[in-house]
This record gives sequence, C-alpha cells and structure tokens, in this order.
Amino acid sequence: MKTPRYLVPNDYMADPSAHVFEDKIYIYPSHDWESGIAENDNGDHFNMRDYHAFSMEDPESEVIDHGVVLSVKDIPWAGRQLWDADVAHKDGKYYLYFPLKDQNDIFRLGVAISDRPEGPFVPEANPMKGSYSIDPCVFEENGVHYVYFGGIWGGQLQFYRDNKLTPPCSLPHFHEPALCPKIAKLQDNMLEFAEVPCDILLLDEEGNPLKQGDTERRFFEASWVHKYNGKYYFSYSTGDTHLLCYATGDNPYGPFTYQGVILTPVVGWTTHHSILEFKGKWYLFYHDAVPAGGKTWLRSMKMIELEYDENGAIRTIAGQ
Repeated sequence: MKTPRYLVPNDYMADPSAHVFEDKIYIYPSHDWESGIAENDNGDHFNMRDYHAFSMEDPESEVIDHGVVLSVKDIPWAGRQLWDADVAHKDGKYYLYFPLKDQNDIFRLGVAISDRPEGPFVPEANPMKGSYSIDPCVFEENGVHYVYFGGIWGGQLQFYRDNKLTPPCSLPHFHEPALCPKIAKLQDNMLEFAEVPCDILLLDEEGNPLKQGDTERRFFEASWVHKYNGKYYFSYSTGDTHLLCYATGDNPYGPFTYQGVILTPVVGWTTHHSILEFKGKWYLFYHDAVPAGGKTWLRSMKMIELEYDENGAIRTIAGQ
C-alpha cells in the first residue's frame, strides 16, 4: 500500500472517515454528485444529499458498498448539504455525526443511530443543542468520547465568537490569531454535548497561536485526531492552500504544536482525510478529483500507507 488505491472507482465519494469495527475497516464518506450548482466560496456546489457506508476485510480486499445509510429526506430538520461525517461506537450502538444546514441555511450537527456499523442510521428529530459549523470528528479514550468540529468560509465557523452567532460574522484580520477548531465532550448517551465547546489552540514552534494570515499552517476545516506512541495528533486541512497538516499535544483538549505537512495538494480544491491503524500498520484515507478530470465537486476516495519516522514525525505524502 505504498502507492494509493482508489476505493470506489464507480462513484464519487469524498471526505472519508475510516474506523475499525468488528475487525473490519468501515469507511463513511460524503457522496458527491453532479447537482449543476455553480462553484462559489460558500461551497454551494458541494450539494451532497446522502451517505453510503463501505467496508473491507483488509486494505487489499474488495470494497463492499452497503448502500444509502442516511439521506437528507430522512432528517426532520433538514435544509441542505450533508458534508463530512464521522461514526463512533458505544455499548453496541453506532452513532453517525453529520453536519447539515437547517431550514435557515445555518450549519448544525446532527446524530443518527444504528445497531450495525453498516447502518442504516435513524436520525434524531433535532440537531445537537449548541452545535454549529461542520466536520465533526469523534475521538474516544477510556470510554470517554470527544467531538471536534469547525470549518471556515462555507463552513460558517467565522459566524461565531464564544459559541454565539456574532455579527458581522467575519474572519479575523491576517495579523490576528486564527479561528480555532472546537472540542466538546459528549454526554454518556452520545446525543448531546456534555460541556460548552471550547477552542483547540494550534501553536507555532515558539508557543504562539497561529495567525489567520499564516494560511499554510492555520486551521481551515477537516479535524481528525489519533494517538501514536502516547502523543495526540490533531490533523486538519488548510483549505485555500490545500495542505493536510498536523500538530501534536499531550491532551485531547490541546494545545497542539504545529509539526508539518501530511499530504501535499491533491488535484481538486478540497483536501480531507482520516487516519487509521489496522493490524499494526497506519493508513491515510483521503480524496482527489483526478477521475473526474479535476472537477472539485466530484471527488474519489483513496487510501495509502502512512509512515512515521523514529521521532514520531509523519512522513509527508505527495498528493499528486
């Protein structure tokens, strides 16, 4: 797996969130399609309307498509745009966390539940209280689940200060600290935040928060968290500079210090990912728009082996 493998060559899938459940790899991507909406900076052309679940016995095996597991039409509070989701497991149930615009065109986070990792998932009647923005990622440790979320531009994180929608809903200036991704512990029932979301601080090598103008390192979207050799790795996309980067820390809440680039730019505007350990090897799941001829709203998911050096630094992978 030193060279990347396209996982679903017959359909467009993006933003893959991969997990090991029942000794198999399960992947939960967003589902791209040709909706005909023009490209813009709000991402309206990413008009996804359902999720599929996929599984594979091992990285080389056939990828099984379990079909549609959740659709916009099933969600009572739905507006539009089912973007990057994630799945967590607790006490025999599986919880799909998804971002979706409500009927006022504001992104919220929702939860849907299944008895099986392959779904289908049944959504709760309302979004999570106090939730906003996009790209939920759930990290579990010692039975405690944490949800990370947030994304700027079309992801609407810039609408908020101190968890409140705050006009003029604009980004900080270039010389000011960048907007931070958020973290909240989940309640035991997995359905709501157990605490008020707080900032995940991303720091430079001197311990200063990354600035909004530091566009090759500051957070844009696509949070993911994994643990390797006792360290927490927070990885993310820089958005308009098209890098997957990572920072490390000693606590799920951070702060995290910037370390480097995981993946250089792929073909297509967006870059997204998840990181998974399976049978002693680590893998990066990501996407590009090569099969669609560069159409950034028609992405194809891939995987490749991820390697660390002796100091725990991730070896940079070429996106193209």
